[in-house]
Amino acid sequence: FASGWIDGAGGEGIYPAMVDFDGTSSREELLGMVDAVLQEDDAVRAEAKWADIHRYYHEQAVLLPLYGKRIPTLMNRRLTGYVAGNQQFDYPVHRLRVSSGSKNVTISPGARNGLFHTVGTMNAHVYGPNEFFSNNWVYEGLVAFGAGGKVVPALATSWTVVPNDIGGDTYTFVLRDGVTFHDGAAWDCSVAKLNFDHILAGPLAEAKHGWYGVGTNTEYWFCDEDDNFVIRTNKKHESYLNELALIRPTRMISPSSFVGGASADPLEGNSCHLDWGEVAGTDATETVKCVGIASIAGTGPFKFESKEEADGTTTQVIFKGNADYWDGAPQIETLEVVRYATDRDVKDALLSGDLDLVWGAGVLSDTDILEITNDPTLSETIAVAHSEPIQNALLILNTGAPPLDDINVRKTVIHAIDKGALLAKELPLSRQVDNVFPRGAPYCDLDLSPRWSYDLEKAVLLSCDGEVLTELESLAELESTIGTITEEKETLTTEKATLQAQQEALNKEKAKLQLEKNKLTEEKEKLEGMVSDSQQQIVDLKDEMETLDASSGVVASGYAFAVLLAAISLVL
Repeated sequence: FASGWIDGAGGEGIYPAMVDFDGTSSREELLGMVDAVLQEDDAVRAEAKWADIHRYYHEQAVLLPLYGKRIPTLMNRRLTGYVAGNQQFDYPVHRLRVSSGSKNVTISPGARNGLFHTVGTMNAHVYGPNEFFSNNWVYEGLVAFGAGGKVVPALATSWTVVPNDIGGDTYTFVLRDGVTFHDGAAWDCSVAKLNFDHILAGPLAEAKHGWYGVGTNTEYWFCDEDDNFVIRTNKKHESYLNELALIRPTRMISPSSFVGGASADPLEGNSCHLDWGEVAGTDATETVKCVGIASIAGTGPFKFESKEEADGTTTQVIFKGNADYWDGAPQIETLEVVRYATDRDVKDALLSGDLDLVWGAGVLSDTDILEITNDPTLSETIAVAHSEPIQNALLILNTGAPPLDDINVRKTVIHAIDKGALLAKELPLSRQVDNVFPRGAPYCDLDLSPRWSYDLEKAVLLSCDGEVLTELESLAELESTIGTITEEKETLTTEKATLQAQQEALNKEKAKLQLEKNKLTEEKEKLEGMVSDSQQQIVDLKDEMETLDASSGVVASGYAFAVLLAAISLVL
């Protein structure tokens, strides 16, 4: 990445932003330091030189590290053995163990643009539209990245590096024995040479691979008498081995995969992408004709089996576990890459159990991942893991355009940005970082001073020429007043909630009493009705008695009186 600063061909726009450094510092001096360290052989001296480079650009306040991108993995708990990848799009699925259920595993991988859409032609020697993750499962290089950015053996078991007589280094690789490609072809030095013959043929080195040192600094390559693969560079390049460990373009394909087989002509029938057509360079006199590859076969842990496409979009890709893999056969027998139209579809499939694995950034939102992480029920079936920051996002402050050509303005901007609050709201799964490169990258684990942290008072001091302290005191007084008002508001809100609860309780009690009152009223009205009926009956009986008295005399009168008493007793 830093080598792209030198000529502005890479570095994501950093080169033009460094045009106007403060004081006696200059972009030219910094880039000279980068060029020098890339030619350093000694690791101790390289570490010291990189430390000087990091301090140099840091003091110019031109690059503000914001956050470190971590790679999330969500997997059904029937899978275990998670190990984080060691570079972008490195998803080591072959390390997983199947603790229960089928050994056929479904995955929704993070692609270059988020959700997976296609694996392209899966040609190890070219770039888009191929995907890093699928090429990484199928193909391997001479070396690979291990933990902490360390270069470790892959198809080469060991190597030596010695200075040569053309201004660079000679790399001699001892190749791994007993390795076969997925189609049965043997891995040996002739295959390594064939791959390099095509990757760096004629103008391809400059026109297609000139963005890094392997493309620009590799002079020639051959097999020695011991069948070791030898590469001679025309310039010392400290990151050469690191670049050979990248997922593309120096991964090895089977000799049978070349159009024309092992005798394929690198100029007339090159493995480069068909869409490149014929490639001519500015320095090379040859022209390369691109014909692509005839088949997909590497030495990696998974073999390409098949893919389904609809309307130019890949809907499903099937990989089979490589039972003969030199580093141990994966437990997963079939790996099925499934395409989903939306992140909602991915989440639903994962929670329903139809999807076993989500690996990579841009597939599920931070909100969905946090929901699954924090939900006790969901986390019983879905395990969530994250890599360490593997890539840092930066804010580039252009020193070539006012007002950012003033270093104090750049520092003001830096100290006025509350990275913590920004990440908490927008990117809660990312980590706040202080360095341009991840600390796990080679020569990057160091503390830099001053620390570019959020400090509003410092930002004000840097941006004001007048009565700064008065302004700060007013600001502090205003903040204090706001704090007091906020506390009073919270107290009143609490009291209001208490009163509302009391009012609700009184309303419930009132309703209860009203029901009881209504019940008693009904009972009273019923009793009053009964008394009124009894009184009317007594009046009627008296009338009857008077009638009987008039007609029957004393005996009848006594009899009527007895009947009256009996009636009254019945009523009461």
